[in-house]
Amino acid sequence: MNQQPNSYRTGPDERGHFGQFGGRYVAETLMPLILELEREYRRAKNDPAFQAQFDDLLEHYVGRPSPLYYAERLTDALRENADDGMGAQIWFKRDELNHTGAHKINNCVGQILLAMRMGKTRIIAETGAGQHGVATATVCARFGLPCVIYMGATDVARQQPNVFRMKLLGAEVIPVTSGAATLKDAMNEGLRDWVANVHDTFYIIGTAAGPHPYPELVRDFQSVIGKEARAQMLDRIDRLPDLLVAAIGGGSNAIGLFHPFLDDPDVKMLGVEAAGHGLDKQHAASLAGGSPGILHGNKTYLLQDEDGQIAEAHSISAGLDYPGIGPEHAWLKEIGRVEYTSATDEDALKAFQLLCQTEGIIPALEPSHAIAAIVERAREMPRDSIILANLCGRGDKDIFTVAEALGVQL
Repeated sequence: MNQQPNSYRTGPDERGHFGQFGGRYVAETLMPLILELEREYRRAKNDPAFQAQFDDLLEHYVGRPSPLYYAERLTDALRENADDGMGAQIWFKRDELNHTGAHKINNCVGQILLAMRMGKTRIIAETGAGQHGVATATVCARFGLPCVIYMGATDVARQQPNVFRMKLLGAEVIPVTSGAATLKDAMNEGLRDWVANVHDTFYIIGTAAGPHPYPELVRDFQSVIGKEARAQMLDRIDRLPDLLVAAIGGGSNAIGLFHPFLDDPDVKMLGVEAAGHGLDKQHAASLAGGSPGILHGNKTYLLQDEDGQIAEAHSISAGLDYPGIGPEHAWLKEIGRVEYTSATDEDALKAFQLLCQTEGIIPALEPSHAIAAIVERAREMPRDSIILANLCGRGDKDIFTVAEALGVQL
């Protein structure tokens, strides 16, 4: 294990590295724009007018702060199978109640403000589950900019409600048929478009990955989740949670929750990858089953073969169906600050149904993986302990996928 830093919140370094991870590995054509983006982001961070506009949109357009909710019936249900005195309290940061139904909108608001500061007149994005595509299309409609969304053809088929929402919002949705036709392939096409149209195009990347400064700026925009949760916990119960839990694909919702707590030594953290059909079969758990490599402009843990060729990922959740992880998560794993585990498709489906039936909340399949991990961990923790999870998306987009998996005719 590497020597631990004085603060876990100081990264990345000036070259965009978190330890050995991160960096910027991009085509020469893109490097001037990447450097310009970094300069503009530094200026924006120090500009009170930018922060004021961002905060105003989060409050009055997105609907923040999102509620902090004690899941009393879920807590009681899990305690039924726990030993005496065991069974943690379950709390949710309810980012599925944001405008557009997920955490993705936080980052899209920040990035489109940067795009306009840079004078860019065309927006592109990639999407898997469709929530980032919907959020990008939403902010483009709000500010009157044309929008192109790349989406794997497999995801287009399983996320039809979100595809229609993007089109209603005025976006052009381009199905990608290469590879497994999922999120990795959509991001490949987005990067190709960007290289060809660098003069007028801004690429709104949806997760805390990609070339520096994207992992940092996405994390910073999403850190509103953890900042709010921290203040709300102290206000409601005058203490911090014992354990934070979040699902991880690329990792933006998780790093958004975790980052404001990283320097609190008593707060443990658990990231939950998608184990798909099992870690010995088809899955999307790059930290559990991958190794360091370079993809989409950064070095991180990847699912790859002995020759470094990227392996195809699998998850029932389109938003977790990615063969990599954000570089800050790779670093946090390596230094031991955050624990990472995984949940299978079957685990996630059971957790999806459990939350529906105990709390009247239909979660997306992405946070259902986090709930599956909570089912296991809560029973092992004392009753006065607190688990806080980010409910990062609502499940209306996934009802057809869940119905098919459960053999239900609609």
